[in-house]
Amino acid sequence: MDVKKLANEIIDGRRLGRKDDLDFLKDCSLDELTKGADHIRKELIGDRVDLCTIIAGKSGNCGENCKFCAQSAHNHTECEVYGLLDYDRILAEAKSNEEEGVDRFAIVISGHNPSDEDFEKLIEIYKKLRTDLKISLCASLGFLTQEQFERLYAAGVRSYHNNIETSRRFFEHICTTHSFDDKIANIKRAKAAGLSVCSGGIIGMGETMDDRIDMALELSELEISSIPINSLIPIPHTPLENLPTLSEDEILRTVAIFRYINPTCNIRLGAGRKLISGNGVAAFTGGASATITGNMLTTSGSTIKSDRETLKSLGRKVI
Repeated sequence: MDVKKLANEIIDGRRLGRKDDLDFLKDCSLDELTKGADHIRKELIGDRVDLCTIIAGKSGNCGENCKFCAQSAHNHTECEVYGLLDYDRILAEAKSNEEEGVDRFAIVISGHNPSDEDFEKLIEIYKKLRTDLKISLCASLGFLTQEQFERLYAAGVRSYHNNIETSRRFFEHICTTHSFDDKIANIKRAKAAGLSVCSGGIIGMGETMDDRIDMALELSELEISSIPINSLIPIPHTPLENLPTLSEDEILRTVAIFRYINPTCNIRLGAGRKLISGNGVAAFTGGASATITGNMLTTSGSTIKSDRETLKSLGRKVI
């Protein structure tokens, strides 16, 4: 397969799907694949980089048993545990991020879903943020009802984050307290409420490249607009603590594959950027078009300022 020719076909409107034989993506020239992915990115997304930040609005003691997660009560880590933050604390973080040129801000909470009391508080928080700031608002609150999604939208939230984590086949090896279909149904409810959905996953949990391709196809079929790709950094006292970290080449190939399969969405770098030289530079020139930023666990080693400087040095446009 001529990946350069394929990149041009994708730019002209071709889309890859389950009917296509995609095995060539696993062993074609990495250099040619990443160059093709960056060509697709430049032509269909452009040089504008979407920056988002998150705040852990509630942390720890989660009842789900996701094997990768420090916040699961099933994994006895040293994760900080606290309840829902108050408005002033959240506003201060969001305002600081807005002033540094971040595009969107998300409140993330641990748990299957917020309690009724916490959900009402979150609605009021989002209403106030919409009034006090201009930054685009995102939420990551777990599993919600259709009515709750509609109320979030009415409160000013425009994007919802809910990772599918991995392929359908591999999902049961990572989590059993909820299902892959639960994830899909939740995403569809969010979309039905008018929300843009940010959904991706984690690579390096023991899955195969076929699983990653399947995940990319699933996200394409769901018409996801933002796909965060996280590379596992094994956390002590989780079931995945002894897994080796992925090589840079494997991460770059995965990012490029996701760009070929999801050519018009934002491929967003998340956790594990430090596994890529230049804290992600090679991925930004190999198909990635967005990133999670800020001083947080998911972007250890980078700040909003340093990310902006790096991206500007690559010719990318940031606010």
